[in-house]
Amino acid sequence: MYIPEYQRNENLSEVKTFIRQNSFGVLVSQIAGKPWATHLPMELDVQAEGKDILVGHMSKSNQQWRDFAKNEEVLCIFNGAHAYISSSWYQKEEVPTWNYVAVHVYGKIRILSQYEVMASLHRLVDKYEAESENPVSLKNMSNHTLKQVHGVVGFQVEISDFQAKYKLSQNREHDHPKIIEALEKRPDEASRAIAELMKERSDIKGAASPKTSSKKD
Repeated sequence: MYIPEYQRNENLSEVKTFIRQNSFGVLVSQIAGKPWATHLPMELDVQAEGKDILVGHMSKSNQQWRDFAKNEEVLCIFNGAHAYISSSWYQKEEVPTWNYVAVHVYGKIRILSQYEVMASLHRLVDKYEAESENPVSLKNMSNHTLKQVHGVVGFQVEISDFQAKYKLSQNREHDHPKIIEALEKRPDEASRAIAELMKERSDIKGAASPKTSSKKD
């Protein structure tokens, strides 16, 4: 992914939190030399050896999994909030743009055993049912219903690289107050989320600035 240095986020803890909060992503691999993508949830986890992994599953009818072994590396894409930025919010004339957050994860993929698939499905359901008014659990489902698990293929991606792009008008800091104000007035949640992220990034930079200045002195 193309990432200008000032838009790169190398805070791995923050990037991992982003993935956990935006775990519905896109798995991209190759089938006969052609890119193939599937939209699905992929949960960030850690192996017993301490290596970062992504865990997910897909339908056995999806031919993508049949070529997993032929892929030296796969790409997993996670998107966050995004918003159109009008250049009418700038102090000087410029073209409009788009602000967004995206994370690319690369790694080696392998197919899970039936036992591993079932364990991952229990974790997945328990995570997303935790705040439900009437939470369901796979533990309470009949064997007849759970037979559907045989129709999916589980996979694990051992992560080799994280790439995080936070495009938040970093090159237009003098315009931030107006951009944030305009985004907060918009009715959609994504615009307001981008405004909040811009404020958070400004706070982080502001907190770090005294250390930066002391090194220069």
